[in-house]
Amino acid sequence: MVKIAFLGAGSTVFARNVLGDCMCTPCLQDAEIALYDIDGKRLEESEIILKAINKNINSSRAKIYTYLGEDKRKDALRNADFVVNAIQVGGYDPCTIIDFEIPKKYGLRQTIADTLGIGGIMRGLRTIPVMRDIARDMEEVCPNALLLNYTNPMSILTGYMLRYTKVRTVGLCHSVQICSRDLLKGLGMEDKLEGRSELIAGINHMAWLLEIKDKEGNDLYPEIRKRAIIKNSNEKHHDMVRYEYIKHLGYYCTESSEHNAEYNPFFIKSKYPELIERFNIPLDEYPRRCVNQIEGWEEEKNKILQDGKITHERSREYASYIMEAIITNKPIKIGGNVLNTGLIDNLPSEACVEVPCLVDGNGISPCHVGRLPVQLAAMNMTNINVHLLTIEAAHTKSREKIYQAAMLDPHTAAELSIDDIVKMCDEMIKAHGEYMKDYI
Repeated sequence: MVKIAFLGAGSTVFARNVLGDCMCTPCLQDAEIALYDIDGKRLEESEIILKAINKNINSSRAKIYTYLGEDKRKDALRNADFVVNAIQVGGYDPCTIIDFEIPKKYGLRQTIADTLGIGGIMRGLRTIPVMRDIARDMEEVCPNALLLNYTNPMSILTGYMLRYTKVRTVGLCHSVQICSRDLLKGLGMEDKLEGRSELIAGINHMAWLLEIKDKEGNDLYPEIRKRAIIKNSNEKHHDMVRYEYIKHLGYYCTESSEHNAEYNPFFIKSKYPELIERFNIPLDEYPRRCVNQIEGWEEEKNKILQDGKITHERSREYASYIMEAIITNKPIKIGGNVLNTGLIDNLPSEACVEVPCLVDGNGISPCHVGRLPVQLAAMNMTNINVHLLTIEAAHTKSREKIYQAAMLDPHTAAELSIDDIVKMCDEMIKAHGEYMKDYI
């Protein structure tokens, strides 16, 4: 019997999607599912919803167990074949609030702050100690398990796990699967969706759509570039930052414009506040989403349950397909986050990169991509610098490395002086308290 451990199972909607997918997959329908969280209420809600799905679409074939609290994590992991990680250390209150409000005092505005920037750095630093403990538990009780990491900051956490633990790990994101689809739909090129081929590589949230061809093998980029420039010139829309990438860098990237607005020094600038309106940038977007989700959760939960009639259709999330490919030895291709073991020639070997990977009975086999166009590798490096320094800060418990990570963050450095960066980091470390105990 396959065992799947889900860490952060209180992320109910995501747990429903991933584990519902597993219940739709023949080789996983009899799995033992271990739901783990430190929030008893959310864990119970996830259990109710997943048991309803299991009953309605799977004749209750999956065996679902819950594990509450840190002292039960090792039991949840014991003998697992696959571990799905979806934890959020510190939650919205207090940690996300701190990540946004203190930088705002220094004039530093953010949109999402979960992957890069000072918010991403702090989230990485408070999450790595928990990931380190998870790794120790896995090395003891399920040493052969594959960790499917969905938690952000993806490159920082996955890179840490791959460099400093013995846990087999791949990082997974939602944005690779929908990248070219959303681009073609946004540009009115839906007729090119069927049969298209593509190549995507780079880093998480900034992997580049390097090639896109129609079913006859014709290059779609000339038409894409023309339409993207026209659309950005003529109308406001939600994807203006990435279309501006197409105009000036020549290529589209995987993650949304609200994310990418804060991954560079170009768009959120106090000296040029008109850029926020011009490029339709939603400042403070993530806290707004958190508040709306918290306020609307009871209604959402009742809607999901539908008086116990809840059902599920298999989604495009990679997790169940990876498990299926490994168990059945039927290969699939995914976009995975892995160490750069000679995969992208002009990015450093210690970087965590997002590249095509073959998955089969042998596990995850990343594919060699070659060299990125110079301007794309340069953009990736501005982010990789922050990833590597944050990982080193966590590994060495060095406060100085935290300052350096923030100093080299492109958006932070474009807005603040070194003195203010250090002061802001000190204030945030203090505000995060126990989560940053290694640096106090």
